[in-house]
Formats: sequence, structure tokens, C-alpha cells
Amino acid sequence: MPRPILATIHTDALRHNLDRARRAALDARVWAVVKANAYGHGIERAYEGLRGADGFALLDLAEAERVRALGWRGPILLLEGVFDARDLELCSRLDLWHTVHCDEQIDMLAAHKTQQPQRVFLKMNSGMNRLGFTPERYRAAWTRLNALPQVDEISLVTHFSDADGPRGIDAQVEAFRRATEDLPGERSIANSAALLRHPSDTRADWVRPGILLYGSAPDFPAHDAAHWQLQPTMTLATRLIGIQELAPGARVGYGSSFEAEQPMRIGIAAVGYADGYPRHADTGTPVLVNGVRTRMVGRVSMDMITVDLTPVPNAGFGSEVVLWGRSAVNGAVLPIDDVARAAGTVGYELMCALALRVPTIVA
Repeated sequence: MPRPILATIHTDALRHNLDRARRAALDARVWAVVKANAYGHGIERAYEGLRGADGFALLDLAEAERVRALGWRGPILLLEGVFDARDLELCSRLDLWHTVHCDEQIDMLAAHKTQQPQRVFLKMNSGMNRLGFTPERYRAAWTRLNALPQVDEISLVTHFSDADGPRGIDAQVEAFRRATEDLPGERSIANSAALLRHPSDTRADWVRPGILLYGSAPDFPAHDAAHWQLQPTMTLATRLIGIQELAPGARVGYGSSFEAEQPMRIGIAAVGYADGYPRHADTGTPVLVNGVRTRMVGRVSMDMITVDLTPVPNAGFGSEVVLWGRSAVNGAVLPIDDVARAAGTVGYELMCALALRVPTIVA
């Protein structure tokens, strides 16, 4: 039989989280952000749960082609725009909307030969200092775009750096408001954290939820997924393939980093860093065994981890081990954010790191 590791993508949870985003968005339209292969879930696997969105936002032209191949005929937005002038031809063929964040992209549009004007989203750098025109240069960029016959409608967009924390969004909202005050065009400013934490301050024509769609709290640990009524959309589960009985003083794994203080049983689970489980996870990282929360002990190996079976005395060979997501034994949930925090990372990274060798199904 195949190795007993399996990732499950939960369509019902994707629909639930999209509905949660729509309720927070009030009358705004909702982009479903599916960059990074739908945050590791797989665009094709996530599509059914997210097709109720008003549009899909992503980065890669190949991903845009995949969304069109699934039958989607609505808006698709390239969040970073085009990277080469030749990309504009594909934007025309696939009817893609795209972000413009620098002079070079305007130059590409000015030189582009087309009979079909393009819908663009002009990006402002309102304080994130990644992509976009500063407020002082924004109006000049808009004026230049507006004069191009290659450009149809211009929408206005920015991105928040601190929507998930105490610094908040007020300064960036004000900078965006001042610079766009009398400019026509639809607006889009709210990411997941802004949509949930600052809904009244970010009302616009479009919102751009990403991580919340996949069941991770955008402002964890201030709030967890349950606080925002989000459901886990990915379960990574395996089984115990061995049991060891440890005497006091016995050590576990490479480097002997864990030492048993008393007699204990440990289970060996078929998952490791080659599957996308974080190698830097340490003793204490939570797991579920037969739906009961316990902990990993020792180092993560390429193909195995070891878990403390003290809270699960009846566990044995073949028992279910959930690394994050839902237990099939009793429905218990291990939030991906809890695992990420213990491993010193974020839920985004765990989702996106799922290895190709892990079989994945849609439920």
C-alpha cells in the first residue's frame, strides 16, 4: 500500500470562508486571491469552493491560463501586473486585468499594438514601500495612463502593511484618499486583515481576501481562526508506523535533542520535511493523535516525526496523526496557525510548502 500520508482540501470550508469574506465586504465585490497555486491548495482543487467569488486575483500568467481552462469567464487580475511587454498580448487574449505599479509598465502599454484597450489597476505605494507609485507621483501616472488609447478603465488600488497589528491603517487610508480624491475609477484597498478588522474604514468597490479564504487568521495570534468564524480548508494527516517504549533518560532522534524524564511511549509518524512539514519545528509543536492533542518530540526527520503518546494511551500502529486540520476520528481541529506559531513561522508558509509527493484529494 502507499505511504499513509494524505492532504485533504475541504470544499465546504472554502465556500464557508468565502461567504465569511462576502459578509464582511457588505456590498463590495470579492476577489478570491489564488496566487501561489491557491496558497498551496491547488487552483484546480480550490476552484469549486471559490467559484462563487466575483473574480480571481493571482500573479502568474500560467495560473491565469489554468483558471480560464476551468471555465471561468469573469474577471482575473494580475496582482503584480506584467513582467514583459509580450505579456500584454496574453492579457488581451485571456481578457486579463492587470496592475500597473511602475513607469516601465506604462512604457510597455504605450508601445503595445492592440485593438482591445486594457483594464488596469493603478497601484499606490501608500506606505508599504514595495510596489506602486508614491502619493506625490500617483496623479501623474494616472494622467499618463488615461491618455493612452491602449488603456480602457483605470481602477485605483493600494495595499496595507499593518492591517493585522496595532499600527493600523489610518495613515495609509488617508494617503490614498487624498491622492485619489477626485479621480474616477473603482477602488480596492482591503486585504484579509483589513476586511475583518477595519471593515468600515476600507469600504470600496473590490476587496482582496487571501489567507482568510484558507482558514488562517490574518492577525494571529491577536485573534485565531475561530474568532473570525473561519474553517480549516486543508488537512494534512498521516498514521503511526511504529511505537517505542522509552526509559527515563532515553533520547530521541537526530542530535538526541529530546530526553525522556520518565517512562513514556512515543509514536513514529510518517511525515517529515520532505513532505513540507517544517524542519525547524521543535519539541512541543502540537499534533492530534486519534483526535487528541499532544506534542511532537525531538527533531523533524526527512520522512518521520516522533510524537508523545502519553495523552493517548490506546494509540498504536496505524493510529491517525493530524499535523493540521480536521481529525476524521472525532472532528477535532488543529488550527494551522497553532502549528506555525510553534514552528516560528506563519500558516501561509505551511500551506505553500506542501510537497508534490504528498497525495492530495478534494472532499
